Amino acid sequence: MKSFIVFVLFVAVAVAVPVYDASADKAASVVRFDLNNIGVNGYDFAYETSDGKVASEVAELKNAGLENEGLEVRGFFSYPGVDGKIYRVDYVANDKGFQPSAAHLPA
Repeated sequence: MKSFIVFVLFVAVAVAVPVYDASADKAASVVRFDLNNIGVNGYDFAYETSDGKVASEVAELKNAGLENEGLEVRGFFSYPGVDGKIYRVDYVANDKGFQPSAAHLPA
């Protein structure tokens, strides 16, 4: 169970990190950060940076005490593209894997 939680956290961080853009403002700062309810039953967090990146994620323990116990994670991240558009990816990660959805992703 602990290894699954660590795995989900690594996946969440990897997904939330946008592609590096050398022309981006390197002095971006965190303008909002909320971290709540960290525990074995789940967690939630949200943040926003001065360069326009936003993310939010909520994890909830499913099937507690059963053989298929695990976290279900729901969230999103968004970032401004070099074309000036805001790109948003919503996702669910659970026993069915990581499931992103966004208008700019292939179907």
